[in-house]
Formats: sequence, C-alpha cells, structure tokens
Amino acid sequence: MFEPPTPFEIEALWLSLRVGVASLVVTAPLGLALAWLLARSAFPGKWLLEALVNLPLVLPPVVTGLVLLMVFGVRGPVGGWLRDVAGVTLAFHWTGAALAAAVMALPLVVRPIRLSIEAVDRRLEQAAATLGASPLRVFTSVTLPLLAPGIAAGAFLGFARAFGEFGATVTFAGSIPGETQTLPVAIYTALQRTDGEDAAVRLAVLSVAVSILALLVVEWFNRRVRARGLSL
Repeated sequence: MFEPPTPFEIEALWLSLRVGVASLVVTAPLGLALAWLLARSAFPGKWLLEALVNLPLVLPPVVTGLVLLMVFGVRGPVGGWLRDVAGVTLAFHWTGAALAAAVMALPLVVRPIRLSIEAVDRRLEQAAATLGASPLRVFTSVTLPLLAPGIAAGAFLGFARAFGEFGATVTFAGSIPGETQTLPVAIYTALQRTDGEDAAVRLAVLSVAVSILALLVVEWFNRRVRARGLSL
C-alpha cells in the first residue's frame, strides 16, 4: 500500500523547489542577456562564449561539480575570497546546490530565448522606432512580448533541469539531509538502502508531480500569450 511522504521526503521536495527557484532567479536574466548578446551581436571570440555557455551540456555533470569545487570551494580562488571577505561559503551548502543547478541549467535557458530573438521580425522594431519610440520602449512594448513564449520555455527548461540536477550537485554540495539533499539526491540515497525502495518511489512520484505541474503552468502561460496575439 502506498504510504504518504514522510517529513524528511517533504523536506527534500521543498529544498529542491528552493534550489530550482534560486537557480531560475540567476539564470533567467543572465540567460536573456547572453541570448541577446549571441543573437544580436558580432564580436571577436563569440564562438568561445557560445562554447562556454553550452559546455555543461557535453561535460559529465560530475566534472562540472568538480570544477565548481575547485573554483568555489573554500580552497578555491573565488570560494576562498568569498569566505575571507564576505563570510560566504558555497560548497556543501544549499546555495552551492543552487549554483551547481544554475550552471547546468543555463544552456537550456539560453537556447530557446536565443531562437526567439533570432525569429523576431526586425522590421517591427524599426517601425516602432520610426514612430518615435525610444530603444527601451521598443524593447518593452514590441520585442519583449514577442519573446515571451521563448522566455517561458527557457524558464521552464531551466527550472526542470535545476530541479532534477544530481551529478554536479552531489559533487559540489554533497548529500547533507536538510541542507543539500535535494529530491534527486534523496532518491539516490534511498536506493542505497536495502529498505529504501518505497521511499525512492514516493520521492519519484513527487518529482513527476512537480514536473507535470510546472509543464501545465507554462502551457497555461503560452495559451494566454497566444490568446493576446503575442505568440511567435
């Protein structure tokens, strides 16, 4: 008989949601800026920036976590500086889990937004500018609404990737119950126990439910956008 989730399992769910939202707060504006830069600008070394953005897609997540540990760990150049100057420690902390998730999710945020930017009809922007709209007004009233479906798709993919991140998270942040043991890490930990199969199934059901809910929210948003005539 299926048992309800335990308080420990609910805690892992909330931690995953916290990590996913924190990751999205970082990746959404950064992803929009990078997508705009890659889609609308030409500069030396653009190929290198594009390669760096997409690197987490091809690197094993454990390698990404190891790089983060070397850079942002207490003995790393950035992590040591943050600890000494700001008193902030990322490694083996929930903020470290959010950072690892953000790094892994960033390419999936950038790509759909970049495709949306490249699909925007520049003549619409030029027409608005000809009518006297400032560059900021053109962006907020013309470009941004046209990008809304792409931004929503990128945000959903980024959140889903961050919510389900395992390899980089467990390498950089560890598996500390209540601190860094997110839902995927908790599932893996449960499967290591001889009596943990039921717990793993319950955690997997929670993960699927959250993913479906996020998908429904994005679909609702896209329907609203299309109903207002702003879809690409």
